[in-house]
Amino acid sequence: MIIESIHAEFGVRISGVDLSRPLDDEEFARIDLAINQYSLLLFEYQQMNDDRHLEFSHRFGQLEEEHVSYYSSGEVTYIGHIGNIDADGNMISARQIKSSTGNEMWHSDSSFREIPAMYSILCAYEVPAEAGETEFASARAAYQRLDQAIRDRIDGRVGIHDYIYSRTKVGEDAVTQGQRTYMHPVRQRLVRQNPVTGEKNVFVGSHVKQIEGMADDEAKALIEQLIKEIARPQSVYRHRWRAGDVVIWDNRCTLHRGCGYDDEKYRRRMHQTRVRGICPSIAEPLDS
Repeated sequence: MIIESIHAEFGVRISGVDLSRPLDDEEFARIDLAINQYSLLLFEYQQMNDDRHLEFSHRFGQLEEEHVSYYSSGEVTYIGHIGNIDADGNMISARQIKSSTGNEMWHSDSSFREIPAMYSILCAYEVPAEAGETEFASARAAYQRLDQAIRDRIDGRVGIHDYIYSRTKVGEDAVTQGQRTYMHPVRQRLVRQNPVTGEKNVFVGSHVKQIEGMADDEAKALIEQLIKEIARPQSVYRHRWRAGDVVIWDNRCTLHRGCGYDDEKYRRRMHQTRVRGICPSIAEPLDS
């Protein structure tokens, strides 16, 4: 197993590992430690399918239900489809999946759930010939850059995360009635701490609409300031996808966003799983 840095602040490329086969305990332990240390792992040239994807994901813990189908129709599936290809292999216009454009805002997956996602694992099968990248940034590195006054201001604070709030920025019709009925705002700590490394990070993103005990105008300005600090240009890793790429990122301490592409011209088919966190982020000082 070879581990190589892909950005000065976070993220590594891991080679010498075949994720399509069962990993022994030592191999998996090194991967598990690496995601806690580096926040983002890139595996290239993998031969995956949904069964292999699910088997690998389960090694990290309990999987989340894919939220779009779950909150829209009650369907339980653990594979989320990203892109413009339906289950039969046909292209779908992005106009039919309007809410997906909300993924082009900086966010942490499932921060709008009471128990937010720990890891996302994304496998690329078909990718556009141009554009369609994903950008990542470390909220852990950003916390280290904050001056003490800002740290004191956010420590112990609670943010209100709301999927409906973030998706209706795209348009009122970007969410279904089922989502409006069953997806409610949740409270998340504004500063989190990794239980393995002890490192702290900011926990914000496009789903955050308020900060408890703070006037809305003040909270909005602070949220924007924190996101801007996390995603300053020199701190962003922009991943150009290739078929066979598998990327794992730690939602507890990274933000990411999709970049647009010509969905009428190019096919994009990617499958994602999410590993559920251990507990609500406001439950304990150290959380997963």
